[in-house]
Amino acid sequence: MVNLAAPSAGAAAVVREYGDALRGKIIVDITNPVASDLQGFVVPDDSSGAQEIAKAAPDDAHVVKAFNTVFSHVLAAGPAEDRPLDVFIAGDDAQAKARVSTFVESLGLRPWDTGELFMARALENVGLLELGLMNHSVKHANFSLGITLLG
Repeated sequence: MVNLAAPSAGAAAVVREYGDALRGKIIVDITNPVASDLQGFVVPDDSSGAQEIAKAAPDDAHVVKAFNTVFSHVLAAGPAEDRPLDVFIAGDDAQAKARVSTFVESLGLRPWDTGELFMARALENVGLLELGLMNHSVKHANFSLGITLLG
């Protein structure tokens, strides 16, 4: 498993550069390809950062979107109010997602499978939503979004 912690603008290039070393690996994409003006994305409208990374990856690598909706300092701080942080994941390979989920759980976090890799676009929108909240209403980045099950 390889956690892709590169700026989103160069993430696909990094994957292409290390292509042979990534054969058969799970590539965990934590990037958010948000434009510098925070008004949209720097990937095609019908794609996501994760899908662009998957295009650059070897055919036998499996890209899983994860961790992009949790600010790094919040992740480092751990659970709040005895509730684990939620990590949303998306990917096309069920076994790869299961391995990422196991990794997420090993960190004391709660994984939520959102579906196939096309859902990465929705997760990247959540990242953009968090930036909007940070800039317009919450006014800081000491928060996380998560799931509360009712009933």
